[in-house]
Amino acid sequence: MTVFIDPDRAQFEAFKVLDRDHPIEMLNLVKFRAKANYPEGHDLADAGLTGAQAYRNYGNETAPIIARLGASILWRGAYQTTLIGPQDENWDEVFIARYPTAHAFLEMVTDPVYQAAVIHRQAAVETSRLIRCAPTKSGEAFG
Repeated sequence: MTVFIDPDRAQFEAFKVLDRDHPIEMLNLVKFRAKANYPEGHDLADAGLTGAQAYRNYGNETAPIIARLGASILWRGAYQTTLIGPQDENWDEVFIARYPTAHAFLEMVTDPVYQAAVIHRQAAVETSRLIRCAPTKSGEAFG
């Protein structure tokens, strides 16, 4: 399995060149490590936390930032199975986060409190997908 935890420079640059002046929705697919992997010397390096516990720390520490920016979790679901796609991918967290603008997302990731908290996400995640979407009109049919 290919591991994706943080965006690489090219992905982040592609994100930043898109229009920032409209709401965005970020599809999050997250697979946890069995045991959190904090860097040596971190206060929690020997705490024996699971990836899920480390991810909860990330959520707890970033929740005030998300609220301040006007972002929210739009939808959350419990992964069951993949009908079309790689059968070796399964997810522990599946959710859509809505940000009022891409500016708000960028403000979040550059916030010093967020930057300190992201170590929990990095320790927690085995692999993930973070997919930026623009909201469009809903309807009653595909396409």
